[in-house]
Amino acid sequence: MKIVIIGDGKVGYKLAKQLSVENYDVVMIDSNERKLKYAVDRLDIACVIGDAADAEVQKEADVPHADLVIACTSADECNMLSCLIARKLGAKHTIARVRNPIYFKQIGLLKEDLHLSMAVNPELIVADEISRVLLFPDASKIETFVKGRVELIEYLIPKDGKLAGMSLADMYNKFQIKLLVCAVEHCGDVLIPDGDYVIREGDRLHIAVSHGEMERFFRMFGKHRGKIKKVIICGGGRVAYYLAVQLCKLGMQIKIIERDVNRCEELCELLPKAIIINGDATDHDLLIEEGIEEADAFVGLTGMDEENIITALFAKSQGTAKIIAKINEDRRASMVEDFGIDSIVSAKTATADAILSYIRARKNSQGSANVETLYQLVDDKVEALEFIIKSETRYTGIPFKDLAIKSNNLIACIARKRQIIIPGGDDCIEVGDSVIVITMEKHIEDIEDILA
Repeated sequence: MKIVIIGDGKVGYKLAKQLSVENYDVVMIDSNERKLKYAVDRLDIACVIGDAADAEVQKEADVPHADLVIACTSADECNMLSCLIARKLGAKHTIARVRNPIYFKQIGLLKEDLHLSMAVNPELIVADEISRVLLFPDASKIETFVKGRVELIEYLIPKDGKLAGMSLADMYNKFQIKLLVCAVEHCGDVLIPDGDYVIREGDRLHIAVSHGEMERFFRMFGKHRGKIKKVIICGGGRVAYYLAVQLCKLGMQIKIIERDVNRCEELCELLPKAIIINGDATDHDLLIEEGIEEADAFVGLTGMDEENIITALFAKSQGTAKIIAKINEDRRASMVEDFGIDSIVSAKTATADAILSYIRARKNSQGSANVETLYQLVDDKVEALEFIIKSETRYTGIPFKDLAIKSNNLIACIARKRQIIIPGGDDCIEVGDSVIVITMEKHIEDIEDILA
């Protein structure tokens, strides 16, 4: 499968790195020769220097024979124009990163005229992710499958937590909650556990569960007894805008601190229900003055990872119960997890996951199962994939107790019509099911790949 990536930024580089490892034929276009040299020296890809809005540059990158063109530069207009030219030249499919709220609001019209296969809005994806976590603040992260009916939650076992010292089998039997612990992360080590695994303080559990059962789980084991009502957001960019729109609809009190006075004026018009403060959120006195001690949650959303980390840690020191920070650099994200920041989000990772899901779905569209959703977990060490079973295979209709599944693989959940099934030995996969697979192997493209 030949893939052309336009834009060697954070998203473009992450995609190129992932796809080259998976042995796709990758070509990257960018006008910055220095950045392309860095990519070529580290990745197994080809590069073309130039402006992707130039048809001759696209021809040099062999776009006419590309199966997919992904435009992810920082400019929406460049992305959309590049995709239009790519389709005119003969590329089979195109994906554009579109961030401007005005453009994205009418993307349905634009997709048809531009012949886009997919449009990705990183800021909206991240805002959705933060909104889910604020609704269930005991979770560090929540990913959704089967159109929101199944969640994969990340839950940190706190000091003196009720579950510490209990085996997974005992937890399932004692509390009778229909969930499955799919992966455990502890001190950098990751495993897919069996029922004998004993939960420890500091474990990060990745749990597959239906929405209703998740509410039961947090009522039993969560520490946040009240709903989040007051939220302070540091930074007034696009993520903050999308997030504030959602949280205001949920009845939360939103306060945004933004240093650019012109952006503050824009936000005042766009968000009449939110309070907009012109100031520097790294000023601790300002945060105290604006009520950080009374806030239920703090969200760091500036364009600087360092600012988000510093302000989040200060909010934590002031007793704010829920802390979320946007951190795009992978190395920084892994460093700060132990600092007390509850949840870390990344627009780069969210965008890459959405695009990788599409690519996997295109690649295996002729098989017995389609990849519908994909998430990278635990620093990309674990993948969670949702397959839709299209036809009868050697594994449909076979009870799980009679199926041999390779180690480090797990079938976590089945969605069948209106039913959510946490599978046991007597359950089986049927045609039409949505099946969620957790794996520590890479490049899984079909459920066949996890069977021994």
